[in-house]
Amino acid sequence: MSIPATSEPVPDRVRELAGDATIEPVWRNAIGGLTFRAAGAGGIRFLKYGPRNAETSMSAEAERLRWARAFTPVPRVLDEGRDATHEWLVTEAMPGLSAVDPRWLADPARAVRAVGRGLRALHDALPVSACPFSWTVPDRVANAAGRGIRVPRELHGAPPIDRLVVCHGDACAPNTLLGEDGECSAHVDLGALGVADRWADLAAATLSTGWNYGPGWEEPLLTAYGVTPDATRLAFYRALWNET
Repeated sequence: MSIPATSEPVPDRVRELAGDATIEPVWRNAIGGLTFRAAGAGGIRFLKYGPRNAETSMSAEAERLRWARAFTPVPRVLDEGRDATHEWLVTEAMPGLSAVDPRWLADPARAVRAVGRGLRALHDALPVSACPFSWTVPDRVANAAGRGIRVPRELHGAPPIDRLVVCHGDACAPNTLLGEDGECSAHVDLGALGVADRWADLAAATLSTGWNYGPGWEEPLLTAYGVTPDATRLAFYRALWNET
């Protein structure tokens, strides 16, 4: 995942969706999808556009955002659609900057702790009993199989559940927004949201501290979340993350 150059070509569909707004590319994901910031008379919107893929979909993300919005700060869906090869999602802007914005990369101690506290707040806010989505190990293994990925047999059986929560599904630092006060203001990119052990999210979140801030920030994130390190669960869910 990376920040695209300002010269990134704007797809025709994005131009159509943006109307008269000024368009700025802000994010590229691992499969070539792009996110654009569109600023116009009607305010700021974010437009996601990318190739259709079997792992998740923008339609699935729109469904999850609509559900989660009743319980926690996430973007409001304005539009979503697809054609034979691509899909798109338009959402309202939320307050704050990504936890990997240059402002927060320069202050990793505040950013990492805010990501940890924000993830705990998300897990505490979303009701497991009311959630219609799943991100359990069997579901992830089945999804991978549908994409032609053979997950090693030792990753088919998870450690005993510590605490079931509604997981973000991609709890990497870039998907937490931080407000002016340095605290979590919202979460974005919830295409895989679903019920699972909280360590499935914590594994991704701690891994991302190394990718985004450098070594030494895993334990501060876990402390901010409110747990002590669990080497067994972290190792399992990190291996599953890498395989799926």
